[in-house]
Amino acid sequence: MHVALDTMVDTLKAAAESSRLRILALLSRGDLTVSDLTEILGQSQPRVSRHLKLLLEAGLIGRYQEGSWAFFRLSDSDAARDFVLRLVSSIRGADPQVERDLERLAAVKRKRQDRAAEYFSVNAASWDHIRSLHVPDRAVEAALLKLVGKRPFQSMLDLGTGTGRLLEIFSPLYRRGVGIDMSREMLTVARANLDKAGISNAQVRQGDIFAPPVERDAFDLVTIHQVLHYLDDPARAIREAARLLRPAGRLVIVDFAPHALEFLRDAHAHVRLGFSDRQITEWFSEAGLDLEDSQEFEPRGGNEARLTVKLWLGRDQRMPIADPSSHAQPANAYPIGETA
Repeated sequence: MHVALDTMVDTLKAAAESSRLRILALLSRGDLTVSDLTEILGQSQPRVSRHLKLLLEAGLIGRYQEGSWAFFRLSDSDAARDFVLRLVSSIRGADPQVERDLERLAAVKRKRQDRAAEYFSVNAASWDHIRSLHVPDRAVEAALLKLVGKRPFQSMLDLGTGTGRLLEIFSPLYRRGVGIDMSREMLTVARANLDKAGISNAQVRQGDIFAPPVERDAFDLVTIHQVLHYLDDPARAIREAARLLRPAGRLVIVDFAPHALEFLRDAHAHVRLGFSDRQITEWFSEAGLDLEDSQEFEPRGGNEARLTVKLWLGRDQRMPIADPSSHAQPANAYPIGETA
């Protein structure tokens, strides 16, 4: 990628200041608020905000709103992210001030984990009850990992990310991961889990699954895990997800097969009582996707009052096109899970 000389000079000027370099080093470890940065850096909010403004104008970082909170992150631009990561990798562990910043960052992350633990303690009984009705999550996760394969890819989006578990298990494969969820409480849980797992190449944001705050045609893998049954218009959610895929990208859905457990509507806010292969196939077709695979995970023990988990894999029907300006293969030159 070629960059104009003036643009490069402006970028270097924005980064060439000790506090701004410290901010970039911190954001390379995850998304933070102004309050987080103020606490870590030991500087006033106006001063921190000024540094953030300059970094935003240079395109090195991004900003997104989550209720009354504003979070800052490294830029979504691959070129900008690579520049920042190369820059900060040379100072990590070599500067006492940066080391102190990272110690304070760890304290901020511990506070997140405490909030997450509190939320889990309130809701754990409900989640454990539903889990007891179907096959263990680990079995489904193993199938997902096998299905996607071991070939690295550029970007992943998890819609309705919840605890951020899918971002965690796929983190060795993608360069950039994004999770979207409407619940600020669940985003607190997801951030705490990603922090605990040491994952810095993923971020989570508040957003609507029907209008995700991300760019279109940008993701090699989109996942919707145990979310569709909460939606009154699942077909629309699938269409929106398909628009976010790169050519030949994949959409993976995990949800329940049709069932008759009516109590899930009243006690757990389920709108749909599962989905058939025919429904998913039709919705995929309407969204420009081919159904490539369907797997079923039956509950153990044969109890009728249990749930069968289904996994559906769809692929965008468009063929990937190599960038003629580059001699390198694009990130999605080969479909996810396939090798040359």
